This record gives sequence, structure tokens and C-alpha cells, in this order.
Amino acid sequence: MKQIVQNFRTGDLLVEELPPPALKPGGVLVHTAYSLISAGTERTTVSTGQSSLIGKALKRPDLVKQVWQTFRREGFRSTFEKVTARLDTTKALGYSSAGVVLEVGDGVDEFRPGDLVACAGVGYASHAEVNFVPRNLCVPIPSGVGMDAAAFTTLGAIAMQGVRQARVELGSCVLVIGLGLLGQLTIQILRAAGCRTFGIDVDPGVLALAKESGVDEACARNEDSLKARFETFSRGRGADAVIITASTDKADPVELAGELARDRGRVVVVGAVKMDIPREHYFRKELDLCVSRSYGPGRYDPLYEEGGIDYPIGFVRWTERRNMEEFLRLVSLGLVKTDFLTSHRFTVERAQEAYDVILGKTKERPCGVLIQYPQAPAGEAPKRKLLLASTAARPKPGTVGVGFVGAGNFATATLLPPLKELSNVNLTGVVTSTGLSGKNTAKRFKFEYCSSDFRDLLTDGKTNAVFVATRHNLHAAVTLEVLNARAAVFVEKPLCLSEEELREIAAAHTAHDQVLMVGFNRRFSPLAQALKQRIGKRGGPACINYRINAGFIPKDSWIQDPNEGGGRILGEVCHFVDMIQFLTDAEPVRVFAETVSSGSEKQTDADTIQIILKMSDGSVGQITYLAVGDTSFPKERLEYFGDKTVGVIDDYKTGSFTRDGKTETLKGGAQDKGHRTEIQAFIKAVAEGKESPIPFRSIALTTLTTLKIVESYSTGMPVRVDLNGIL
Repeated sequence: MKQIVQNFRTGDLLVEELPPPALKPGGVLVHTAYSLISAGTERTTVSTGQSSLIGKALKRPDLVKQVWQTFRREGFRSTFEKVTARLDTTKALGYSSAGVVLEVGDGVDEFRPGDLVACAGVGYASHAEVNFVPRNLCVPIPSGVGMDAAAFTTLGAIAMQGVRQARVELGSCVLVIGLGLLGQLTIQILRAAGCRTFGIDVDPGVLALAKESGVDEACARNEDSLKARFETFSRGRGADAVIITASTDKADPVELAGELARDRGRVVVVGAVKMDIPREHYFRKELDLCVSRSYGPGRYDPLYEEGGIDYPIGFVRWTERRNMEEFLRLVSLGLVKTDFLTSHRFTVERAQEAYDVILGKTKERPCGVLIQYPQAPAGEAPKRKLLLASTAARPKPGTVGVGFVGAGNFATATLLPPLKELSNVNLTGVVTSTGLSGKNTAKRFKFEYCSSDFRDLLTDGKTNAVFVATRHNLHAAVTLEVLNARAAVFVEKPLCLSEEELREIAAAHTAHDQVLMVGFNRRFSPLAQALKQRIGKRGGPACINYRINAGFIPKDSWIQDPNEGGGRILGEVCHFVDMIQFLTDAEPVRVFAETVSSGSEKQTDADTIQIILKMSDGSVGQITYLAVGDTSFPKERLEYFGDKTVGVIDDYKTGSFTRDGKTETLKGGAQDKGHRTEIQAFIKAVAEGKESPIPFRSIALTTLTTLKIVESYSTGMPVRVDLNGIL
């Protein structure tokens, strides 16, 4: 399929051939008929992408700060690889489209293949022939509404929400500042609501268009009689509401709104404008200032947009989806018209011309710019595999064919660079749920193909080791299929999210005897290896304190979602359980965990937790995992006490070992958490037909122990760790 993308490093706009996205539960696959370019939003996005690295940095100082913090914490090499991974990508454009449903995912019962739908959402309603769209970002198109008009729905919902925030009534006097596409739609919606409208724009050329939209009166911003004309229009009372739909880096629209609003009027900011609020008018008139949140309630809520959980209509009457539906109803009644707002139409192959118009590189004035796509071939499913390199050449004997499922930041910045360096590795295919990220990764690391179906890796005849770097809820299912296909698998932690999944994986591993590795990398770090060597054979049990200043992750992150990420305990604490096993050469037998609470017995924050592990040799490990600290402080510190020795590792940069009154500094330097060594060990095991570098029993114990930690803090009781029934 074809998709319009932008190279983030160079700023180039491209029409790429990509695999279509994968169908996931809770949404639909849609073949796009039309998508709408949002002149204001996309002009800003594309312009930022076309600026220099310094220009990008000036526009995103928050990201510069993140890079500096990563450099201080992890050193130059790790930071360079992460920044390079971010820059060497192409990104999707667009967020408003309409098309035909091709396939329906599990849990979706309101759509059928063949339905005509309007779609919304960045990353979903992209300028692409095929899109995956979650159910709450997709609405049916009423009879009689063309798909070209329906492609305006997202912009219409934004305008609708701005009008709702203005709280207008029949007969209200409303001033609209900014008469671009969003302003034109706002005027038509206000007219349908029975309001009187006055429009203002810096471009006199759009005033005639506003007249077609039904504005009662319109005036250029620089016209000397502007304020006098509005005074007459408002009957000397001022505007009941001012809706700002302009886009500018100046504060003039906000200042003008304060001047022209009536006493105790309401100012609603919809467009991207500078928010310098002049106190005089806003204070003296006691004005309400409101910022409208895009399409409406539900926007930026992943449970609503991605999880498909609707808000009860009795509590939230107008969600973003209901705003989309209402906009289409107004279009179907002829109360909102889009034909005269459609200034340009381009086929997807002519996307560069479309953006030249949007960016002002031509003399044409854009309003509604539509991208048109070819019809889907009847009865033909979209091809999910895209070849990028010749597959005729046979790999050398002993070469390990490596495929990847998932290509997020961790995969591209941490796992793939060391794999690319290995001469006995042939990168076969990379599979992602979106074709764009898959092709980005395939081109950068020279994979033979990309796909949106991971089963392509199991049938290509070349892949004998699969890396699983998806979101956590998919780890177990993909790992099982890879093992059952008799291929080796490296799965990023966690291995799975439940004991039932662990049993199934253990059975498959036993049945097929393939190399199975989990990304418990810290035991492979030079400092961990050096400390283990010096500990040697101990004379008795040890005590290990492991403190992790993990930092805060918002509760709406996918990592915190129990169904998708499993939470931070399953997702990260497994690392530290593995390290305690590694250093003690013992197995966990009992676990007790307490989380912090807020003045009551109820445990409230599983992100900040203390864990006690009792080991089979009598050793005790204490893990203190903290989400409440300052992240500028080093993240990890491990202290080992046993057999009259003390070992310390600080953030995998420095370490020491003390025995008989003498302290030896362990060789350190740049932070090294063992990822390269771990990957080399896995590839060596696959190439030579050896066992996994981490025994499966140890992997299973770490996984089960982490699950038992969750059980312990949930019940407030110690919990035994027992592999009976699993192995």
C-alpha cells in the first residue's frame, strides 16, 4: 500500500510503499477513499521536520533536556544510538479520513466489512491506503454523504467541540477569529445552532469564502473600522463568545478577543496561538478563558481511544466520537457544506504537490486539500509482506537467520545495533503492527523484508531465531508460536504475564527443546561478571540490597495497563530478581512485598515497593523499587554482603570489592548493562546448538517469583515460590 510520510532527519516528504497495518482487537481495517490535509496542524508538523537539527532542538527543548539526562546517566554510545534511532525514522502524517471497512477485529460488533466510515486520530487516520482505526475513532457515514465530505469529519469534530466549549445559545453573538478551514466549519456549525456570527482574518481573501459559509459579517484584521463595525454588529454589547481558530505565534488573537468580548463573556482557544493573556480586559470584564481539547472528551485518554471504553452518556453527553457523528449529521442535512471549502484534490502519488500548496510554495491559496486513493481490488486481501532486498543469495553456513517481531525504541536503539555488528547473523524479516515502523527498521538495518504478520518469519525458510520485542501482553503468544515452529526465541522481559502462560511456554520448551532466552541482561554486564568471579564459592549465605531509583511513569502509560504492559513489577523488577539468583547461585523459595500507602492499610502505589526474597541457600535479597525519587540521582545500586566480603555496583558504571581490609576498584567506565554480551551469547548458543545462556529453570523461577511479588503485595502476605505444576 502507499502512504505519505516524512523523513524526520531530512524533512523530505515521501510516498512510500509499505505493508498494511495489522488488524488488532478493538478496531477495524479501513481502505481509505479520501484523507484531508489539515493546513494549520500539518504545516507546523512538516515545517518542524524540515528544519535543521538545531532548529528542531529550539522547537523541542524538552527533548534536548531528555537527551542530556540520558547522556549523563548512560554515556555517549548509548545516547548516540537512541538519538540516531529517533532521527533515522519516517513518520506518518494525517489524522482525518474516510473509507471502506475491510476487516473487523475481535470485540467490535458495530461495524461490518463494506461499511463506509469516517476516521480520526494521529497514527490511525493517516494519509495511507489502509489504516487500522480503533472503534471509538471510527463512525458510520450517513446515507447521502460522500466520502470526500466525510473526510472532513475530524476537523468538523474539532470545530464542534470549540462551539460546545463556547456554551452558546440561540441568538448568541459569536466572534470567530481566524477564517481558515477550521474557522469556516465553525461558522457553519454556529449558524446551524442559530447564532449570529462575525468573522475576522488577517487575509482579506478568505472573507468571501466566509460569506459562503454563512457568516453574518466579516472583516479584515487590519481594517480601520473593525472595532466600530463589530460594535454596531453586537449592538454595543460585545461578543457573548469569541472562538479563536487562528494559527499564529503572536498573541494578537487573544488580546483582540479580550477587547471585543462582552462583560463576563467567554473566550475559547481552538487554534494554536500564543497565550499571553492581557490582564486589563480579562480582569476588568471577568472573562472566562477556555482551551478546547481537540475533538472532545476522550481525546488523549488511551482507555477511550485505544481501549474502546466509552464514557456513559448520562455523565459525558458529547464525546469525540459523538461529536464526529453530529458533524456528519449536519452534513447529511445540508447544514454544513464542504464542497466549496475543497480547494484542491490530489491523488496520493501527487502528495508532494499537495504539500507544496500547504507550505505556501505556490501562489494558490489552500483551504480543504484532499488526497484521493485508488479503490481496493475486489475480493483481494492486502499483501502484508514487502521485499526490500534480493532473497536469492543463500546465507553462509553457520549463519543465524534472525527475525524481529516489534521495532520500538528499545529494539532499534539497544537490540539491533549489536546484532548488526555480528558477521554470522543474517537479518531476515522485521514484523510490526504498522507497516511504517517496520519499513523504517528494515531499511536502516538492512533486513530482507518487512511485514505486518509475524507468521511470515516462521515460513520464510531462512529465519531460525526470532527476537520478540513487542508490548508485554504479546510476549507469551508469539513465543509459543515460535517455539512450536521449532525456532529459537529471544524474548524481551517479561516472558509472560500469568502463571498459565508460563505453564504453556514451559511445555512448549520441553517438547521442542529450542533455545529460549529472556532479556535479563544485567547478569552479562562486565561489573556483574567481575563481582561474581570475585565472590567465587562462598562460605555461607549472603545479603543483597538492590535499590532502584526507577522514576515516575504516568498511570495512563501502556506499561501500567494490566492487560497490555502488566505493570512495572512484572515489566522491570524481574531484572533484579534474576541478578539475585545469579549472584547467589540459589533459587527463590519465598517472597514478601509491601508497597507504600497513604496513611491507611490500603496499599496504593505498586510502583514504590520493598521486596524480600528468601533464597534456597538461606540468602536474603532486598529489592527497593522507587518511583518517588529524583531521576537526576543515579538509578541503580547493588550491595552484596557475604563471607566477610562486600561488593558494590553503582549504576553499572563503577564497582568495588572489599575483602580482608582491602578494596579493589572493579573496572568500569561508560554504563554497560550487558546487552551486547547477552545478544552475542544468545547467537552463539543458536549457531552452535548449545543450551540457552540462562538455564530455562532460572528463567521460569524469575518469572514465577515476579508474579508472586504481585500476589504478595495484593494480599499483604508472604508467598511461596514453587515450580511444581510448571516444570
